Amino acid sequence: MPKKKFNFLVSDLEKIANTVRQDLLKMLAEANSGHTAGPLGLADIFTALYFRVLNHNPKKPAWAKRDRLCMSCGHVVPVRYAAMARSGYFPLSELKTLRKLGSKLQGHPSFLDMPALEHSSGPLGQGSSVAVGMAIAAKMNKQRHYVFCIVSDGEQQEGQTWEAAMLAGKHKLDNLIFIMDRNNIQIDGTTEEIMPLNPLKDKYEAFGWHVLEIDGNNMKEIIGACELAKNIHEKPVMILAHTIPGKGVSFMENDYRWHGAPPGKLKTERSPSKEEQLQDALEELKNSRKQIFVQ
Repeated sequence: MPKKKFNFLVSDLEKIANTVRQDLLKMLAEANSGHTAGPLGLADIFTALYFRVLNHNPKKPAWAKRDRLCMSCGHVVPVRYAAMARSGYFPLSELKTLRKLGSKLQGHPSFLDMPALEHSSGPLGQGSSVAVGMAIAAKMNKQRHYVFCIVSDGEQQEGQTWEAAMLAGKHKLDNLIFIMDRNNIQIDGTTEEIMPLNPLKDKYEAFGWHVLEIDGNNMKEIIGACELAKNIHEKPVMILAHTIPGKGVSFMENDYRWHGAPPGKLKTERSPSKEEQLQDALEELKNSRKQIFVQ
């Protein structure tokens, strides 16, 4: 079965990422619940994955030769739903059902509700172990697909994360590519205030990984790192992606209070109501999209 072909230019992908950001803000506002900062920061990465990097077919989600995409930080799943809808997995109209009873779009990903997801996730750190297990299974079955896994920086505080890293290094899993959302925030403050994480690069290298470090909001760097990662042999790869939480909305950027808050939860002087705040955020994104067009 041929790969679903997307031949977008980097400038096209940047426009799609902008649209994904608008989609997820509308979803979160409709649900009046969920996480905002992480999904906005990850929009470029998920756009790159679904529209350029992954070998997949939205019409055949269970295709055996597809690349697997695991998600350890399940709370940021709105950005994945938006990217999946835009790439053709399900109708855009379903996005408004986020977190509603009976919806496929649960607040934390559930593969029982949406078969296109590789696994359910919720407890931080657990997705790392799932991804390592999938990569080992692929090696044992002589399958040639890659296993990608999105992890957050906050969950590097979980012991299970390092057990998975140790096992991946031991088995030299060169079919395993992690992308870490290094946005420096978690729900109660900055990661370095709550539990210092650095030097992350040195730690993963000590566990036998090849580590790449990129600007996670730069489309060219994201695509380049993923392509390079596929050509690293006898080592799993960690892509440390430095992202801006709340990317694209000035009053949300780099503010940890938006980690677990939807539009409207934190009032601003300029936009006291949820509707006004959502409108302000969407307007900023639309204006930045015009700048992309100029470029």
